[in-house]
Amino acid sequence: MNEQQRKQQSQIKQPENPADVKSDADNMDRLKNMSSDDLISKYFETTYEPPNLNKARKRGRDDVEVHYNFGIPEDMENIGEGRKFMIRTYGCQMNEHDTEVMAGILSEMGYESTDDQHEADIILLNTCAIRENAENKVFGEIGHLKALKREKPDLILGVCGCMSQEEKVVNRIMQKHPQVDLIFGTHNIHRLPQLVKEAMFGKEKVVEVWSKEGDIIENLPKSRKGNIKAWVNIMYGCDKFCTYCIVPMTRGKERSRLPEDIIQEVRQLAAQGYKEVTLLGQNVNAYGKDFEDSEYGLGDLMDELHKIDIPRIRFTTSHPRDFDDRLIEVLAQGGNLLDHIHLPVQSGSSEILKKMNRKYTREEYLELVRKIRKAMPNATLTTDIIVGFPNETEEQFEETMSLVEEVGFEAAFTFIYSPREGTPAARKKDNIPEEVKKQRLYRLNELVNKQSAESMKQYKDQVVKVLVEGESKKDPDVLAGYTERNKLVNFKGPESAIGSIVDVRITEAKTWSLNGVMVETTAEVK
Repeated sequence: MNEQQRKQQSQIKQPENPADVKSDADNMDRLKNMSSDDLISKYFETTYEPPNLNKARKRGRDDVEVHYNFGIPEDMENIGEGRKFMIRTYGCQMNEHDTEVMAGILSEMGYESTDDQHEADIILLNTCAIRENAENKVFGEIGHLKALKREKPDLILGVCGCMSQEEKVVNRIMQKHPQVDLIFGTHNIHRLPQLVKEAMFGKEKVVEVWSKEGDIIENLPKSRKGNIKAWVNIMYGCDKFCTYCIVPMTRGKERSRLPEDIIQEVRQLAAQGYKEVTLLGQNVNAYGKDFEDSEYGLGDLMDELHKIDIPRIRFTTSHPRDFDDRLIEVLAQGGNLLDHIHLPVQSGSSEILKKMNRKYTREEYLELVRKIRKAMPNATLTTDIIVGFPNETEEQFEETMSLVEEVGFEAAFTFIYSPREGTPAARKKDNIPEEVKKQRLYRLNELVNKQSAESMKQYKDQVVKVLVEGESKKDPDVLAGYTERNKLVNFKGPESAIGSIVDVRITEAKTWSLNGVMVETTAEVK
């Protein structure tokens, strides 16, 4: 997916939605009434627990406990009243969902959300470590916030997420960015109230990054973005250890939520009127493989969710190695189980796939695609592709190009390989000139753009069902939403259509989006 496509897919202005969190209005001066001795002890109470990649890499198979007893500590329940927070999110849908949880926790502490950094009393940067460019953006933002911290010394500036799980990142912040007050990782988000408390009253920088992943905390509050589509995390972590990827070290081992907890959450979302749910996991179709007492997998979970009265259910991101026949069989039922499947291939060369430790070959991937197409002939397939992996030859790159054509991907997230410190691939010598990598990316994007444009033509003059998400950011008189196969559609219609599934006749097909007119006889799909 090139930059143009990313811009197209971020052109929907979401309607306002009150946070789905509870708030309390008890005495906000609780901390002010602490004794001087208590205040002094809190002032010097700080945490310093930096990340350790070696520990993360050597993790064991310790039992994971499920907890249902999360609560805001009594002395922090109303500490945020009259104060505001802002969270900037980088990276994947998992980070987006983590931000919803952190926003929910802060809202329960009395804080209000703001988009204006000058109003904020807490600013958190929820970071991504998947590519070097993402890290550069975060450090740039940390630098920009230095002046604001100087103006507002009481501002709490925090860095969290995947970057915080990297030793080199924490060391760099400690050495060069004294304006950062708080650093925490991906496994201890539920401890945000305690960490904020230490940042407010502690003398030193607060650093708490667990190298051992935490347990599963079930009843965390969430302040969801909008009230139409919702993320539902079904598992955490990844056990695949692709040689280019830092995620197993930053997100930990695979831990699956219990099916009954997921089903209950989706039922609640359906009752609240949500129209679409996306199941999330770093390797979402490995769901259940860590259960020791059952063989319950993603296919079984999807089969149960199929019975819930919610119009659309998706999942992301899947790994080809774990995409089994049971899942294909269940998805083929259709209904609210959508046949848009994101299936990252990364390379079309079996040799490169082996070096990436993907544990499947080109032929095995194509056989999986054949099975999916047989069960779901109209399925839309999208993918992720890395070009310029260390020592990738021109012939190996051409194998990727031919695979893209053979599968007929309708979209792809495409990247030049970015070495991540602490991964096996980062130790490999790379003899591919940067200009060659850029040329390969350009050629790949040209092919993907061509295939996307071709796939869009089939929708011309067709009527499609669109989940209307909001107004177009480019034109407030235009509504925008997505089809079942995740195609962006822009059309004119009444504001009352937002949040509904409507019929739209397509009048124009573009490379990455469709234009249309709303069909007046539209009825919402249940």
